[in-house]
Amino acid sequence: MERFARIERNTNETQIKLSLDVDGQGRAELETGVPFLNHMLDLFAKHGQFNLTIDAKGDIEIDDHHTTEDIGICLGQALREALGDKRGIKRYGNAFVPMDETLAQVVIDLSNRPHLEIRADFPSQKVGNFDTELVHEFLWKLALEARMNLHVIVHYGKNTHHMIEAIFKALARALDEATTIDPRMKGVLPSTKGML
Repeated sequence: MERFARIERNTNETQIKLSLDVDGQGRAELETGVPFLNHMLDLFAKHGQFNLTIDAKGDIEIDDHHTTEDIGICLGQALREALGDKRGIKRYGNAFVPMDETLAQVVIDLSNRPHLEIRADFPSQKVGNFDTELVHEFLWKLALEARMNLHVIVHYGKNTHHMIEAIFKALARALDEATTIDPRMKGVLPSTKGML
């Protein structure tokens, strides 16, 4: 069963082509126009063992908001499409990732009930030219479009770059766990309701 999706989004603000292979080898081909986001999505692909391709053009001369937000939308849509009816998946994922002085945790339920809780106080408003408030925008749109319950906790940290990097690595590893096919499930939906 191939768990793959290709998404295109064209608005007056962004033009995005994105493909996601859930059962990949951690390969990434990324051109977002936002260097820090490229770096984070490269880490995401490698740590989740996802193959991810993104070609994005956006109004970054204004700021990085629309591009970052719309990539989150497209990635969430691709994840939801690639997983189909979610039969046989583990559904839940949990990952802790240390990054020097930082410890981040991400907990996921691919429940079809979108929600984001984030507990992270970034010391800096920017990493290079990237506005750190866009991490919330990206994660919220990802959770909404993938229809997942996403909890992000930075237990402690001092360096904003380290904190965000640990979040993206933990997100990838938690998603890898949640999307893993559990052979014991034998194609059954992981829900007592009989649907997700």
